[in-house]
Amino acid sequence: MTVREITSKNIVTKSDLPVCDYSLNPYVGCEHACRYCYACFMKRFTGHTEEWGEFLDVRSWEPISRPEKYAGKEIFIGSVTDPYQPAEKAFRRTRAALEQLAGSGAKLSIATKSDLVLRDLELIKSFPDARVSWSVNTLDEAFRADMDNAAPIERRLAAMKAFHDAGVRTTCFISPIFPGITDVKAIAERAKDICDLIWLENLNLRGTFKPRITAYIAEKYPHLVPLYRDIYVCGRLDYWRRLDEEIRAYASSLGLEYAVNDDTMSRPFGVPPVIVNYFYHSEIKRSANKDARRGQKEYGNIT
Repeated sequence: MTVREITSKNIVTKSDLPVCDYSLNPYVGCEHACRYCYACFMKRFTGHTEEWGEFLDVRSWEPISRPEKYAGKEIFIGSVTDPYQPAEKAFRRTRAALEQLAGSGAKLSIATKSDLVLRDLELIKSFPDARVSWSVNTLDEAFRADMDNAAPIERRLAAMKAFHDAGVRTTCFISPIFPGITDVKAIAERAKDICDLIWLENLNLRGTFKPRITAYIAEKYPHLVPLYRDIYVCGRLDYWRRLDEEIRAYASSLGLEYAVNDDTMSRPFGVPPVIVNYFYHSEIKRSANKDARRGQKEYGNIT
């Protein structure tokens, strides 16, 4: 792992993501090295020659000026990095951003695959309508270990429960859904009583990680090769349509709502979770690319 400390001009940037007004990423790169991570496109803008997951830039910045200007605005922490990856324990960059924004009235959305976020529970709880989401796309620890270097699934679920019990809004982000591998209903069953939202997103095989994933499927799940060829070579949507119908029926059987690309961010705390269908939702990735292009100019200000 190549680690360097950099100075950035701005840490809070305007965002095109549909779930927030601003994005905040305390790091460039990510130690979790998820095989399917769409954020690997950041290398186009940063000049890193290392493989994704083998470099980390630790960002420093001047204290956030006039944080009160973000009152009522949604700030998404972790759109292209995990703000609670292992380095955060030592560098505390995410903690610094939270402390600078404390009392501003900003709304927070934090995305992670870590339980280190428990360290900041009380601070996060002080923000209005704060939400923390954990990505969980399997309950199989062997598959998880093949896909990322993040916290084991049981630790993620335990952190989710702790935040939920503390009155902080929580989201279980079932993403990416690997056809034939991710058991969406099993994950939803585990999460439905400890989260306020369940979001779904399909595996989107694009970019440099596509050959790695297809090679992995061929090696570990050869019986799924025809299915992946149907979806990712022939472009057939039959699998996603069937899964859509199954999850809709499952949600109905539990008395849960099932929405399609709906605005659920303002859902009241403590009511049964909404299951949101993002199977065909590519706007997040397109917007993340826009955010990254905007950040390219900012990244040029590093020293």
